[in-house]
Amino acid sequence: MIKVPYIWKNWKLIKWDEALDHNLTHSLHYWSWVFEWIRFYPTKNWPKVFRLKEHIDRLFYSASVVGMDIPFSKEEIMQGVLDVVKNAWIDSGYIRPLAYYGYWQMGLNPIGAPVEVVISAWGWWKYLSDKPIRVKIPSVRRIDPQTIPMWAKICWNYANSILASLEIKKGGFDEALLLDTQGFIAEWPGENIFFIKWNEVFTPVAWTILPGITRDTIIKILDSEFRIKVKETRIHPNQLKDFDEAFFVGTAAEVTLIGSITDIDNTEYKYQTGIETLSSKIKNFYTDLVHWKYKKYNNWLS
Repeated sequence: MIKVPYIWKNWKLIKWDEALDHNLTHSLHYWSWVFEWIRFYPTKNWPKVFRLKEHIDRLFYSASVVGMDIPFSKEEIMQGVLDVVKNAWIDSGYIRPLAYYGYWQMGLNPIGAPVEVVISAWGWWKYLSDKPIRVKIPSVRRIDPQTIPMWAKICWNYANSILASLEIKKGGFDEALLLDTQGFIAEWPGENIFFIKWNEVFTPVAWTILPGITRDTIIKILDSEFRIKVKETRIHPNQLKDFDEAFFVGTAAEVTLIGSITDIDNTEYKYQTGIETLSSKIKNFYTDLVHWKYKKYNNWLS
């Protein structure tokens, strides 16, 4: 990780090493944090933040789910992100806006605790390999949306992801692919999945998944650039053998090709990953897009 000089906290820039909180901070004990995961990229002139507005809109939605009233406007938070990037001294990296209940109230009900907001940025390596990855379906199932809202980025949702990641890493796999509680394919611990068959593209329906901003980006560019309508549907593991290609998408993973998926019974299904595959073309287009090579998408770059 490459540290940057400043972190934005409650409307002002403070030095990286001064971003400290009390150990009785409510969200530290009950995981009642909400957050976003944003990227900024180098361009010809200066770094650009990808789909900033959509990320901050979702941050405020997530806060509303846990009864949190963020004491800043969306415009102020977006400006805070840009101020952190401007003072980062690096031209690409990750941004983490985080809103949480601070020190005061220690009961399960957080109402009455102050709401704190911090925005951090750092330089980091690629989240997953540029090469096709090996994926495993773990025994852990995705959270049922009738227990916790899946459309919000709340930290407690990610305990489920941590358990899945720990399980598959023991077997030497790169990433997990979670099933929902009814046995259908949901998503991996942090991103969404797409499948391809005869140039048709499929993705799990937005029910037990967080329908990501990168997922939305891919659906839009497949429609506008590749003239392909993505089919959102429920996908069962017994259909894994029917697909030609598969790939993950997300802010950190961008577009990551999948070389194989191993089912719970250890049956391995392999997928095409050559440079002429549709998934490779999607990956290359997305990389060019976030580096400001297509003017028609400039409104996605701040």
